[in-house]
Amino acid sequence: MNPEFWQNRWQENRIGFNQSDVNPLLIKYWSSLNVPTGSRVFVPLCGKSIDMVWLATQGYDVVGVELVESAAQAFFAEQNIVPTVCQHSEHLAIKCYQGKLEDNGRTITLWVADIFALTAEDIGNVSAVYDKAALIALPANMRPDYSEQIRKMSGNAPQFIITLNYDQNKKNGPPFSVSGEQVQQYYGSHYQVTELASKPASIGSMPELTVVEQIWMLGH
Repeated sequence: MNPEFWQNRWQENRIGFNQSDVNPLLIKYWSSLNVPTGSRVFVPLCGKSIDMVWLATQGYDVVGVELVESAAQAFFAEQNIVPTVCQHSEHLAIKCYQGKLEDNGRTITLWVADIFALTAEDIGNVSAVYDKAALIALPANMRPDYSEQIRKMSGNAPQFIITLNYDQNKKNGPPFSVSGEQVQQYYGSHYQVTELASKPASIGSMPELTVVEQIWMLGH
């Protein structure tokens, strides 16, 4: 899973993971985290997800990290927001796009960077993490380092995670299958892991595959 893989996916518009509507599971279960309005929510590997707009309309500032710059550009263009663009103070290859919702003035900040190149200081103080398609975008050998990086960047903030569970032998990821046991393995030593809900789902390229979508709350 090198950067070129995702660069190519966006360049070729193979972004089936990007939804045109707000994730209904986010709308239904987000309140379970009791995140204070006015605080900041961290969205790793965010793409151009419209879920970030929903979070901002709920009264949160949003900070996302995305590897592919064209995805960040597309997000602001599609939301009719003209962002301010700046470079990282130490890593000039890293850019930061920032804009505000016209309706309520909440700020959306997108860092264009490898998730492992940023720190808690870059992200700022966050009250929660929304991981809809980040953990499942990574192969098993990357997930322990990723989960620890997110924990450090967020200051151990509560997390809302959506995973897919299916027979990995029948399909190559991404999205990868992540079981409840694996979620516990990655996060259990620092969080209380609670399954909020699960429901049947599908992966576009393989509608015949049996898939379960699960929603997890990581709290304290």
